[in-house]
Amino acid sequence: MTCLVYFSLQFKNLRFVICDPYQWVSEMKLTEIQNVPCGQACCYVLPCIFFSRLIGMPKEKYDPPDPRRLYTIMSAEEAANGKKSHWAELEISGRVRSLSCSLWTLTHLTALHLNDNNLSRIPPDIAKLQNLVYLNLSSNKLRSLPAELGNMVSLRELLLNNNLLRVLPYELGRLFQLQTLGLKGNPLSQDILNLYQEPDGTRKLLNYMLDNLAVHPEQLPQRPWITLKERDQMIPTAVFTVMCYNVLCDKYATRQLYGYCPSWALNWEYRKKGIMEEIVNCDADIISLQEVETEQYYTLFLQALKERGYDGFFCPKSRAKLVSEQERKHVDGCAIFFKTEKFSLVQKHTVEFNQLAMANSEGSEAMLNRVMTKDNIGVAVLLELRKEIMEMSSGKSLHSMEKQLILVANAHMHWDPEYSDVKLVQTMMFLSEVKNIIDKATRSLKLSSVSGETNAIPLVLCADLNSLPESGVVEYLSTGGVDCTHKDFKELRYSDSLTNFNCNGKNGTSNSRITHGFKLKSAYENGLMPYTNYTFDFKGVIDYIFYSKPQLNVLGILGPLDPHWLIENNISGCPHPHIPSDHFSLFAQLELVLPYLPPVNGIHLPGRR
Repeated sequence: MTCLVYFSLQFKNLRFVICDPYQWVSEMKLTEIQNVPCGQACCYVLPCIFFSRLIGMPKEKYDPPDPRRLYTIMSAEEAANGKKSHWAELEISGRVRSLSCSLWTLTHLTALHLNDNNLSRIPPDIAKLQNLVYLNLSSNKLRSLPAELGNMVSLRELLLNNNLLRVLPYELGRLFQLQTLGLKGNPLSQDILNLYQEPDGTRKLLNYMLDNLAVHPEQLPQRPWITLKERDQMIPTAVFTVMCYNVLCDKYATRQLYGYCPSWALNWEYRKKGIMEEIVNCDADIISLQEVETEQYYTLFLQALKERGYDGFFCPKSRAKLVSEQERKHVDGCAIFFKTEKFSLVQKHTVEFNQLAMANSEGSEAMLNRVMTKDNIGVAVLLELRKEIMEMSSGKSLHSMEKQLILVANAHMHWDPEYSDVKLVQTMMFLSEVKNIIDKATRSLKLSSVSGETNAIPLVLCADLNSLPESGVVEYLSTGGVDCTHKDFKELRYSDSLTNFNCNGKNGTSNSRITHGFKLKSAYENGLMPYTNYTFDFKGVIDYIFYSKPQLNVLGILGPLDPHWLIENNISGCPHPHIPSDHFSLFAQLELVLPYLPPVNGIHLPGRR
C-alpha cells in the first residue's frame, strides 16, 4: 500500500495525514502517531514523506529551490511546548496515484514537488495555490493539464518533463512570469516542439499561446452611474461633464511591462479603437488626457474629436525640444478638449516643471538634481461658457450676466514611487502657476466673484498625480497645504525654494506650511473608486478630478468596473483585450453656480462682477 504523509500547521499542532493511493484513510495528530507501534508506524510513514524547508521566496528575484532539501520532524515534546513551525515547500513521493483535496488548502506554499509519482490527472483546484512559484509535475502519467493552471500567475518554474502530454492548454500563455518550462519527454506536436526548442523558446511558446487564446468574456459589464447630489433648482446653474483619462501611449505599452496582455491587444492600432470608443461613449463636455503621443494628438485625437464638435490644446513633455523631429512625434504629453458649442477658448497655457524648478531653486540641490531633471508638464485652458448654453442649462434668462469663465488644468506628475518629493513639488508648482493664471485673468478682465471669494474663476483640475489618496500630494490639494517637514519631502532641503509657491508669496509662510488659495474637493471621494490604475504589480487610485468650491459642485460620477467581474474572469491586470489602457477613465458631472441676482420689484439687477 502506498502512503501519503504531510505536515500542516494547524492550531499550533503539526498534523500527519495518512492515505492510500485513492482515498484518505485517517488523520492523526503527531502525538497519536507516536502511540502507533513502531513497525506499524514505519509501514505507514516511510513509503512517502513531504519535505519542508524554512524559507521564503523573494518577490523581486526568483531563486529555484535547493535540490539538497532537508527536513526535520518536530518531536511530540516540542509540539506540546507550543513550538511554531513555518514551511513553504512540500514534496510528495512514493508512486502516488491521487491527491487529497486537503492539499489545495495549503495556500501558503511557494514550492510543490509532485514529481516521480503515478499521477494521471491534476485537478483544477490546484489553481487555489496562488502563491506557488515552483511546481514540479515531471515523471508522472499526465495526459492532459487543467486550463486553470494558467491562473497561477506567480509561477516562475513549471516542470512537466516525462509525461504523456500531446497538447497543452493555451491558458498556459497567461503565465507571464514563468522563466522555466520543462516539456522534455512528452509526445507533443512538432510545431510546439519546434517553437519550444528555439532560443528563448519558453517565452516564444508562452507568447504564442497567449496570442491565440480565446478571449472570455465577450464584453465588459457597464460601469454604474453614482448620483451624489441633486441639481439645485432654486438658483441658476450650468451643468457640464468632465473626463480624465490616461490613455497609455504606445511606447510604454510593452510586453516587458504588460506581459499578461496579448501582443495584439497591446498594439496601438488595436488599442486606439477602444480608447476612442471610451472617449466617444462618455461624450464629455471637457476631456483631459494624459500620455498622448504628439503624432497621435494631431492624426487621431484632434482629427476625430473635431468631427464631433471639439477643439483642443496639447503640449508634449519638455524633452520634445531636445530631440529630433522624428523622435518628437513619439514624445507624450497632456491634452485638453472642449465642446465648442458650450465653450469658447480665451487663453491657453503650458507649465514646464523643469523650468520652474530651475528658476526657483534658491540654492536647493534637491530642486536642481531631483525636480529639474524631470520633464513632466501641465496644461491649462481658460474657457468661456457660451451664454445660450447657460440659459438653456439654467432655464432662466441671463441677459444681465457678463461672461462666465472657467479654468481647466491637466497635468501628469512623475511616476517613480521613490520620488514622492518630486511629485509634491511638481504639484505645488503647478497650482502656483494656475493661481497666477487666474489672478492675471481676473485683473485683466476686471472680474469679481458673486460669493466674494478671491478666485472669481472656478477651477477644474484633472491629473494623473501618480500619488495615492494618503500621499502628501493629495493632502496638499484637498486640505489647502502641507508642512515643509512633511515625510514625502524625504528630509531633503526644499524649504527655501518652496516658499516661492506659497499662496501669499515668499513672505506669506505661516507655521512652516506651504499653502494654496483654492478650496478644492475631489469628485471621487470616500473610496468611490477602489483603483484608477490596474496592473498586475499595482492597483490603486492615482488619477483625480478636483473642483473648486463654492462655485462648483459634483452631481454624479461614473463608478468603478465591478471588482468581482475582474476577479471572476482572472484579469490580473490591464491593458486587456477589453480594456485598452492600464488606467480607468474618470467621468464627473459638475454643477456651476452662476453669479445671478434675482429681480427686485420686477427689475433685473446686473450680476455682481
